[in-house]
Amino acid sequence: MAWALLLLTLLTYCSDSSSQQLLSQKSQEVVSPGGTVTLSCILSSGAIGDGNYPVWLQQQQGSVPRLLVYRTSTRPTGVPERFTGSRSGNTMSLTITGALAEDDADYYCAVWTGSATHSDSVRWGSETKTHPVTLLE
Repeated sequence: MAWALLLLTLLTYCSDSSSQQLLSQKSQEVVSPGGTVTLSCILSSGAIGDGNYPVWLQQQQGSVPRLLVYRTSTRPTGVPERFTGSRSGNTMSLTITGALAEDDADYYCAVWTGSATHSDSVRWGSETKTHPVTLLE
């Protein structure tokens, strides 16, 4: 779990503004309780691989971000199976199956696009850096 804290620190402090961008497909999603929703982010150039360390984070109102998925599809201990990560080409996705009220949150996507010798190239998703997901009552 200590590495997750380190990863969050890197994601917070190591973003830059070079030509590659990670873009959200939609700025907001709405899902009914028990429904399924898929969030996607697209890397503007090049394919996303496990070496890009694609991650998804969830931030509920008033809380710190929580790591949901890392290396495309691996869930840390304690993250429910309803959260599933995937990727294809230059697109990474997070699917929430059987959405619960507690899933009403902002979701962040990020990829590493640097090299082993240049450690300041993390890309966040979209200009707003978020996928708000709202559950219908």
